[in-house]
Amino acid sequence: MHITYPDLPVSARRDDILAALKANRVLILCGETGSGKTTQIPKMCLEVQLGSEATRPGKLIGCTQPRRIAARSVAARIAQELGGELGGLVGYKVRFTDTVRHDTAIKVMTDGILLAESQGDPLLSRYDTIIIDEAHERSLNIDFLLGYLKTLVEKRSDLRVVITSATIDAERFSKHFDDAPAIEVSGRTYPVEIRWRPIEREEPATPAKGEREKKDKDAPDQIAAILDATDELARVGSGDILVFLPGEREIRDTAEALRKHHPPGTEILPLFSRLSVAEQDAIFKPTSALRRIVLATNVAETSLTVPGIRYVIDPGTARVKRYSARNKVEQLLIEKVSQASANQRAGRCGRVADGVCIRLYDEADFGNRPRFTDPELLRSSLAGVILRMKSLGLGDVVGFPFIDPPSSRLVTDGYQLLAELHALDEAGLLTRIGTQLARLPLDPRIARMLLAAEQQRCVNEVLIIASALSVQDPRDRPMERAQAADEKHKLFADERSDFMGWLKLWRWYEEQVQHKKTNRQLQTLLQDHFLSPRRMREWRDIHGQLHAQVAELGLRENEKDAGYDAIHQALLTGLLGNIGFKSDDAKGRPKPGEGNYQGARGIKLSIHPGSALAKKAPARGTPPDVYALQGARPPGGLGAGPKWIMAAELTDTGRLLARTVAEVRPEWIEAAGRHLLTRMFIEPHWEKDGARVVAFERVSLYGITLVPRRKIHYGPIDPVLSRELFIRGALVAGEYDTRAPWFAHNRALIKEIEELEHKARKSGVWLDEERIFRVFDARIPADLHNGAAFEQWRAEAEAANPQILFLRRDDILGEGLGADHTLFPETMAVDGVACKLKYRFEPGHPLDGVTLHLPLYLLNRIEAAQIDWLVPGLIREKLTALLKCLPKDKRRPLIPLPDTVTAFLSAAKPGEQVLTAALAAYIRKKTGTDIHPDAWKGEQPAHLMMNLSVIDDSGQELASGRDLAALRQQLGGAARITYGGGAEDSEFERTGLVEWNFGDLPEQVKFKRGGRELMGYPALVDNGESVDLRLLDAPDVAEAETRRGVVRLLRLALAAQFKQLDKDLSRETALALKYRSFGSPEQLRAALIDAIATRALLGDDDTPRDAKTFGKQKERAKPRIAVVKQALLHDAAEILDLHAQVTARLNAKPQFTAAMRDETAHLAALVPADFITATPWTHLKDLPRYLRGILKRLEKLPASEPRDSRGLAGVLTLQNKYLARRGQVKGEAPARGTPPDVYALQGARLSGGLGAVPAALDDFRWQLEELRISLFAQELKTPYPVSVKRLDKLWDELARQPLA
Repeated sequence: MHITYPDLPVSARRDDILAALKANRVLILCGETGSGKTTQIPKMCLEVQLGSEATRPGKLIGCTQPRRIAARSVAARIAQELGGELGGLVGYKVRFTDTVRHDTAIKVMTDGILLAESQGDPLLSRYDTIIIDEAHERSLNIDFLLGYLKTLVEKRSDLRVVITSATIDAERFSKHFDDAPAIEVSGRTYPVEIRWRPIEREEPATPAKGEREKKDKDAPDQIAAILDATDELARVGSGDILVFLPGEREIRDTAEALRKHHPPGTEILPLFSRLSVAEQDAIFKPTSALRRIVLATNVAETSLTVPGIRYVIDPGTARVKRYSARNKVEQLLIEKVSQASANQRAGRCGRVADGVCIRLYDEADFGNRPRFTDPELLRSSLAGVILRMKSLGLGDVVGFPFIDPPSSRLVTDGYQLLAELHALDEAGLLTRIGTQLARLPLDPRIARMLLAAEQQRCVNEVLIIASALSVQDPRDRPMERAQAADEKHKLFADERSDFMGWLKLWRWYEEQVQHKKTNRQLQTLLQDHFLSPRRMREWRDIHGQLHAQVAELGLRENEKDAGYDAIHQALLTGLLGNIGFKSDDAKGRPKPGEGNYQGARGIKLSIHPGSALAKKAPARGTPPDVYALQGARPPGGLGAGPKWIMAAELTDTGRLLARTVAEVRPEWIEAAGRHLLTRMFIEPHWEKDGARVVAFERVSLYGITLVPRRKIHYGPIDPVLSRELFIRGALVAGEYDTRAPWFAHNRALIKEIEELEHKARKSGVWLDEERIFRVFDARIPADLHNGAAFEQWRAEAEAANPQILFLRRDDILGEGLGADHTLFPETMAVDGVACKLKYRFEPGHPLDGVTLHLPLYLLNRIEAAQIDWLVPGLIREKLTALLKCLPKDKRRPLIPLPDTVTAFLSAAKPGEQVLTAALAAYIRKKTGTDIHPDAWKGEQPAHLMMNLSVIDDSGQELASGRDLAALRQQLGGAARITYGGGAEDSEFERTGLVEWNFGDLPEQVKFKRGGRELMGYPALVDNGESVDLRLLDAPDVAEAETRRGVVRLLRLALAAQFKQLDKDLSRETALALKYRSFGSPEQLRAALIDAIATRALLGDDDTPRDAKTFGKQKERAKPRIAVVKQALLHDAAEILDLHAQVTARLNAKPQFTAAMRDETAHLAALVPADFITATPWTHLKDLPRYLRGILKRLEKLPASEPRDSRGLAGVLTLQNKYLARRGQVKGEAPARGTPPDVYALQGARLSGGLGAVPAALDDFRWQLEELRISLFAQELKTPYPVSVKRLDKLWDELARQPLA
């Protein structure tokens, strides 16, 4: 065979190259763009092979190319130059296409094909020469081949390796192959002029060195610059133009702009790797005389030679895929190309005439760029490399002879991915799954899905999806017909899963193929649905090859269609790092610019807008490169979507987007990632119902919580701790369901000792749970930690020793019992009724101490002194605490305090008087020291005050507390009403009485309630229209209620007189006018009638207790009505007149703030709205004098303010003491700092009745009024001597009296 060479620079070095090939096993050939090395070196290798004496038949010259389109193009050119057809002497093999025959000598293939062949033929024995072309691209396959070939050269002495590139670091490659010789060949035959035309921007155009642009912000400016450059080149001369662009979207945008900009006569052609053969031929075999503008990705930088290119326009960017080991995502970013790539682009012109390369950036920017593009190895996931190396037995990736070894971080990331896929075990060795994965020439994730599909019985469906993920999306979406494409594509959409959308599309396509009439009709149908016929065929081809490989592995296909759950559980095995969770918690909401899903390892992601799961449109202003993926899919939602998702891939285009998304469930993720889960066990505890130890498990994967809180059986996880918890919970604490005699015996014994501890307030002193634990710990076998196993053991153990589980006192008690049962009685007698006492030792608990369960009807019968003495077992502690409250000078004579307590208890009579009064009397007798009641007011522990639980007849608690006065204020009225309600056959419980027809009314009677004899006090209770006969629980209350009831009966008996009285009072219009600030005329009339009735009908007379006395009282009262009426009208008119005068003075401009504020409050308390009925008759006549006293004081203020202030201080001191005491009596203790005007809201009432003020305290209140007269208006006189000193002394006596 005679081989000829065209006139190319590499041909001129033919002799040197042939000599080097014969003399060396490895040759480095550096040829500039246009040198012809790609097509001529394989021919030279063939010439050497043919001329060699050791030529072996059947051996191939293998030539690799980085892309399929380049492999086919180069093979065709070589075949043409050798004078043969493609598929003969020269063949090519790319994915799914193989034209190599038995007589083929030169085989052009992609580097991936050669790598795949290394699995079946580790020594690559079919080849005697291997040419690695375009090595400068440093793709992952190229770097792997370079390292693999280095080891292979050492194993095969007959193998020849040629490394070629246009721009290569020859020295580095030479050192890699042990100082192999390097030959450099010059390039282009015509000069190329470089013109710098940087894009004009408002912002600085030169970023820092190494900076990557995540968003193509300057797309409009770039297109305008390209249009200007094409115009400039058109003026230079004829010739085709090659424009480099980052991606297909940019090509479409620029093509549209060029078509609008250029006149007819210009042909716009796209060039990228996915072009069909016919589309390639339109570029490489031009038939038109039109000027061509070829818009290409970086596929046209090397290997491919577009004929006729004279000019190049280089924007200086390319879309580069980078892998983030931190985020585990592929980032498809637009980056600045390296100097080597820029020179490669410039080398594409100047082939037919002097060339011009316009760079749309400046020379300084070019100088700041790196010399070479980063090898793909340093920006890729190494999982596939590691897996292949493991399967080939090449050792560890760290020791593999890569030209640029990957960083330890990338290596670690690759191992992590393989561990995620369960391909490697903890020792880093291949698992069964890993061995199977290595046999599939696929992305390890996709291969893992196929293996899982057999278990889930969905191999058919996952084959379709896996093949779909291995090709470019066949769905087209032209910008000019975007809406129409969206409508057509809805036919294949699935609202829950984009993967199911692939299945819908596949099944639709298969049906169309089966029913097609012609291929042209099928192609037309696909185009009508905006589907690429070529990509659909490619998808089908990949599916066929995958199907064959799956069959070789022996994976069984499913006979029935698989469901959603099975398919996605299989897919999850390969996508565990691509899961996402959307939290409902407000704290989990994304920050501006973040995704709304939490991803693995703390990343934030969003569903890609083109997904069917994205429901809402993105915010206005979303950058267009978000849609660049998948052929500019329709805008979708960034905020909507299911709670749990998985994605086929995560891509960072300025925002982390999940592409090809499906809804999943956390339990699927847990099952698929069982080998990766992080489990945390919290709160292990004994569970009575299940008779086992349980804990709560929190399961997470890569930082995402799959199961926040799940109850599990903890026994198998930690048997030692579980056994301890079983003993403590079931046997010591008694949380165990059984009727066994030993259990009942042990609980009864423990309860008895617990009750004694509560009484003596010595919790844990006698009942030693640790001793009980040690007893059971010694008797129970070591492997028992649940009820079932325990019962099985117990049946055998009790057969040998029936008492093995019975506890004795000695097993429980930490020390001897020291409590006297008589000191802690079970009941307390209240009015002859035995009321239950309950003890509890739990400081801080509301029931700490002793609680008396008191029936409601006895609430007003119990004496404060009785409960003040508590029980004998606690009285010593309470007395000691009280003595410690005393001032040191008064406590010193009582030391030692225990002896004083003992002496007091031997002399005192419990319950006769309150404890503090009895103790004060004892101290006065012993030491002569007078103890004021306020000295005992130090804070006492809660357990030293009796807790009262007021219960109804059914035993239900109505209220509880330690303040008897407050409980009486709350429930005292109910207690009085119900006191006699339970009487057996009582004649003193009647209602609706309107006359005296019930016989005599004794002051007290005995009755029986619940079998017990009680003392009751009959009373007539006024109900407004009638009276009720009741048995009350207190004589003073019964007396007060009866007097009001008698008045009501007398009013009913004298109805005619009171009717006339009402008419007379209705004519008192003048008085009603004065009263208008207090109420209406009707209210005035009602108040006057009530006051007249109270004074005229009974007044100060004795209470009638039989019908005869009642009749006499009625006759005595008749003539009083008119007299009392006149007196009351006179007094009321005078009071209202004076009130108006005082009010006018107080409403004037204040000059003396303290005095004015005091009198304002004083007036409100002295003359409240109900003063006519609320003020006792004897004091009602004093009100005019008190009001005049206010006027006198206000007159004197300008001349006597200092004296007034001193007097006011004394009044307020006594007044505040009175208010505090009265609040305590009524159960309404005022808060600290209560202002004096509270006095205005708490006017005095008649003594007696619910919440009544004692007579002595009420009298003190009126003496305070007389004190004001003596201090501020002495000329008005007082009926008796009064001073601050006198009232201080009187108050000391009042303070010593008990509250209740």
